[in-house]
Amino acid sequence: MGIPFVHPNESQPRLAALSTNDLNQECFTILDRIPGAGLKGAGYPENVLGQLMHSQDLLAPFLNWWVTSKSSMAFAERQQELVILRIGCLYASDYVWKHHVLVAKEFGISDEEIEAVRLGQFDAFNTLEKALLTLIEAMVEERTVSAEIWAAYGSQLNPQQVIDLIGLVSQYVLFSLTNNVLQVPIEESLPHIPGLINK
Repeated sequence: MGIPFVHPNESQPRLAALSTNDLNQECFTILDRIPGAGLKGAGYPENVLGQLMHSQDLLAPFLNWWVTSKSSMAFAERQQELVILRIGCLYASDYVWKHHVLVAKEFGISDEEIEAVRLGQFDAFNTLEKALLTLIEAMVEERTVSAEIWAAYGSQLNPQQVIDLIGLVSQYVLFSLTNNVLQVPIEESLPHIPGLINK
């Protein structure tokens, strides 16, 4: 559970980003529902949204699922952000990491806890949070959850939490892969946040 290699972003994305000014009204309405302020203003993920806009017919349904999940999952925002930060680590995505450090702090995650997530050190977290982080580590690294890990941690989640956790992982696998494969640049407006390697 060490620090992963981080894929260096190229100077230009591999696809030309479309302007998010051209998002349709349905998408703007959906994005307005994002809880908190971390993904708005300076933290608005304009560059990755500009890439996802190349698949217009799928964008609004995906955004609706993504944003609705944030308020309807059986996890508090803090728990979701811990999972998202770790997925950013596991997929070596500075884009996901830097955006969600902002969001994590908004929902009460301390600098020390953020560093523990970066290092893959989960013992300081409470029982549920340690279970979530351990389970998603297995999902990403092993593409499943072994019988041993399930026996140790699976019983700490109810059935909705299991399904919601799989959904949360799948959302941020999509974001991480989009950013890594397409070499999406991090927004210049984002306040300086240390990356996964450059601490």
